[in-house]
Amino acid sequence: MKRRTALHLLTGGTAALALPSVARAAPLKEVRLDYAYYSPSSLVIRRFGWLDEAFAKDGIAVKWVLSAGSNRALEYLNANSIDIGSSAGLAAVLGKANGNPIRTPYIFSRPEWTALVVRKDSPIDSLVALKEKKVAATNGTDPYLFLLRALHTVGLSKNDIEHVPLQHADGRAALEQGRVDAWAGLDPLMAASELDSGSKLIYRNVAFNTYGFLNVREDFLSAQPEAVSRVISVYERARKWIIANPTEAAKILSEEAKVSLSVALLQIKLRTDFSNPQPSSEHVRALQAAAPILVQERLVKAGTDLEGVIAGLIDTRFALALTSSASRST
Repeated sequence: MKRRTALHLLTGGTAALALPSVARAAPLKEVRLDYAYYSPSSLVIRRFGWLDEAFAKDGIAVKWVLSAGSNRALEYLNANSIDIGSSAGLAAVLGKANGNPIRTPYIFSRPEWTALVVRKDSPIDSLVALKEKKVAATNGTDPYLFLLRALHTVGLSKNDIEHVPLQHADGRAALEQGRVDAWAGLDPLMAASELDSGSKLIYRNVAFNTYGFLNVREDFLSAQPEAVSRVISVYERARKWIIANPTEAAKILSEEAKVSLSVALLQIKLRTDFSNPQPSSEHVRALQAAAPILVQERLVKAGTDLEGVIAGLIDTRFALALTSSASRST
């Protein structure tokens, strides 16, 4: 990574990107954001009403929209149906590269939320064995991009399999019903298939799971920086609460996603790291390592400056201000 690019990323861009003073911004009436079963923090915030409390004193309403996957969250952001949405990191890069006007000021988790899954009685036990097999995966999501990266490690590509584009829940059903040979899963559905149906994970690689990104529409971020900071503060409250109360958080996930407590505990305690919410060089490097798959599989236009896309996506200002303030108060 070029030194100039690194400095640009870690300072949140140019001076023009400093937190703006928006004296003439239209009064904010509603904050629209998603909640998702792959984002336990969003479930905790929604359950306890913390965001409603944070905005109630100003008469600002909070609207929650369920995202069934990164693709849905990014579609809602691109259509201006929500202001803030949660997705995987590489999915956010793909969206931004294709014109989605977003930035990422907060990391809600580092999960191992995807792997390649087969039925308990399947003879498939390796990536090579997926050649010419039917594999379900949701387009535009970390599981789909994980599948492509995994195939490339053994010299295969999407042309060597029969990709079946299904939303995550439908992918699980197709696997368990024998309509596909494998599935690029997503927790908690993947954990439920594993524990409840005996499904096997034939390929895991936590480095190919590209973090949980909290994305904000650029126009909302520019016009309502204080509201964005308030949302991030509440996400920080939820992150710390989950770290201190993982079993209680798992109970919320279990009830919301309608999975067993053992499934929820597997997702939260063993497959999700909540330790680093600050967008940083760690996330930049992960995206730079992952981004070539977008070119190799022609998911972005030829000649797309992916390093520039990543630079335009990562925004360190908000979470950095939050953590700096917390440090000063201790």
